[in-house]
Amino acid sequence: MFDLIALRAAVSRHGAVARVVIADVKGSSPREVGAAMLVWAGGQSGTIGGGALEFQAAARARAMLGAGGARLDHAALGPILGQCCGGAVTLLTEVYDAENLPEAGEVIARAVDGGAMPLAVKRVLDRARGQGMMPAPQMVQGWMVEPVARPTRQLWVWGAGHVGRALVDVLAPLPGLAITWVDTAPERFPETLPDTARALPVPDPGLAVALAPKDAEHLILTYSHALDLDLCHRLLSHGFSACGLIGSATKWARFRARLGALGHSAPSIARIDCPIGNPSLGKHPQAITIGVASAFLSRHSLPKKMETTGT
Repeated sequence: MFDLIALRAAVSRHGAVARVVIADVKGSSPREVGAAMLVWAGGQSGTIGGGALEFQAAARARAMLGAGGARLDHAALGPILGQCCGGAVTLLTEVYDAENLPEAGEVIARAVDGGAMPLAVKRVLDRARGQGMMPAPQMVQGWMVEPVARPTRQLWVWGAGHVGRALVDVLAPLPGLAITWVDTAPERFPETLPDTARALPVPDPGLAVALAPKDAEHLILTYSHALDLDLCHRLLSHGFSACGLIGSATKWARFRARLGALGHSAPSIARIDCPIGNPSLGKHPQAITIGVASAFLSRHSLPKKMETTGT
C-alpha cells in the first residue's frame, strides 16, 4: 500500500524524501512486494527489512535526494549481501518533494522507464475506479502500481497518560489504522503526534462518544475511575466494535455492578474487555502496551484478497 499521508507529512517536515519500495521478489525475501520505507537527510521511517539490504538502499536513497529522480536496483539476498534468504528483490527508489507529490486517488501508477501506459495498467485502473477491485502492489510492464493506503480500522484511545502514550506510539505505525486520541485538555498530549493520530481535547470526554463511528474500537485509559465508568456507560449505549478498559479484576467487578444498575444487560457489559493486556507481563506502561497491542492485532480480520494482473 502507498501511504500517501505518511509521505506528505515527511515531505512537509524534511523537504526532499526518497521512498524505497520492494517492486518485485524472486524466491525468499524478508519483506513482501509493496513494503516501503521513507528516507530523508537526517533519518528514515518504515522498513523493507533485510539489514544489509536496507542499509545499502537507504544510503543510495540519501545520495539521490539532491538530484531527485528514480531508479531500479536488483539485489540478490545471498552471498553478496551476506543474508540467508536466498532470494532476490527489485527495489524502486523515487525522490519526492512538494512539487511532485502524487495526487490523491485509489491507485498510484507511474512509469519506471518513462514509457507510455500499457493496456494492462489501464485495465487495472479501470477496475479499481469502476468496480472497486484494488490491485496488489506490483510491477506491470515497466509501471509500478500500488493501491493507496486507507484506514480500515478506527481506534479511539481515551486518555493521554503514560499508558495511552505508550499505546499510541506502538500502534500508530500499523497500516490501515486511524487513531482518535481523546483527553481533557491540549496540554495532556505530547507536542508531536504520529501522522495517523489526531488529538481531540474535550473538557468532558464523555460528550465525544457521540462522534465515534459505531464500528470503532476503543481503549479506555483515563486518570479517573469516574470518567472510565461514564465512558463505558456511554459507549454501551452508543455502540462499538470492541472496547477495552484498563484496570484490575476488583475494579471491573465494581464497574459491572454499577453498569448493571445503570440498565445495561450482563451480555452487553461482557463485551467490554477488562482488565486489558496480559497481567503476567507486569504493570509497566510498555509491558501493558505489549499485551494490549497483541490483543488488538489478534482481532484484525484478514484483508480482502487483491488482484494481480498475471503479466
